[in-house]
Amino acid sequence: MRQRISLTRLLASTSLVAMVTMGLGGCTAMSKLSEVTGSVGPRAEAVPTDRAPTDPARAVEVYGERYRANPKDADAALAYGQALRANGQRAQAAAVLEQATIANPGNKALLALYGRALADNGNFQQAYDVLSKAHSPDNPDWRLLSVQGTALDQMGRHEEARSYYASALKIAPGDPGVLSNLGLSYMLSRDLPKAEEALRQAYASPRASARVRQNLALVVGLQGRFAEAETIVKADLPPDQAAANVAYLKDMLSRSDAPRGAPKRTPVASLSQPD
Repeated sequence: MRQRISLTRLLASTSLVAMVTMGLGGCTAMSKLSEVTGSVGPRAEAVPTDRAPTDPARAVEVYGERYRANPKDADAALAYGQALRANGQRAQAAAVLEQATIANPGNKALLALYGRALADNGNFQQAYDVLSKAHSPDNPDWRLLSVQGTALDQMGRHEEARSYYASALKIAPGDPGVLSNLGLSYMLSRDLPKAEEALRQAYASPRASARVRQNLALVVGLQGRFAEAETIVKADLPPDQAAANVAYLKDMLSRSDAPRGAPKRTPVASLSQPD
């Protein structure tokens, strides 16, 4: 099987873990190199919890009003930026957070969320640079380390990315989102046995997300063991969802085995932005 492996732009997302996409859950496609989304950094993303809207569009409306009342308020900008990201308004989120970081220089929570928003939009070098300012070597945040690793992977700097995952795992041993990102890093450089090893460690965690399952199945399938991959994506799922997962897995694997001359189609997997 010819392996043309690449990941789509990172969702930004360490476990960039609970991204909006559910992966092989039968409802959306895999995207983003990272399982790391959500809150990052010390006291990051201090979104008000009092009667916080659960509907993303409503949250944009509510927090947008607060932000427009005082665009220089860091908490208002954090809440609005996060709501925009959750609602898929990624370019606007990055713009809002950029202005907020200018108005609040040195605010690490804003820098962390701005860095994630930049990664959402595929601005990986800028995301990496901004995230470097959101924490420091003497007080590193493992979530941000993992997001920086996914940004480096998206830029093809796989060995450097793995050093960031290793540092993250020293702080958060066994975190399934970081391990999943590490596995995908090996997949990107076509070291499938090492990719599988890292993803199996992630999959063994009780905190593993659905994304970890899909990524492990993809790596197993890319090694020609489709029956085993099918078993992984079907495990403990209702029949309809299991069938949808298998169909999606087949599609992903077919993208790596297109005949010569056919339009390029590449399998995508999910890097994780941690909460």
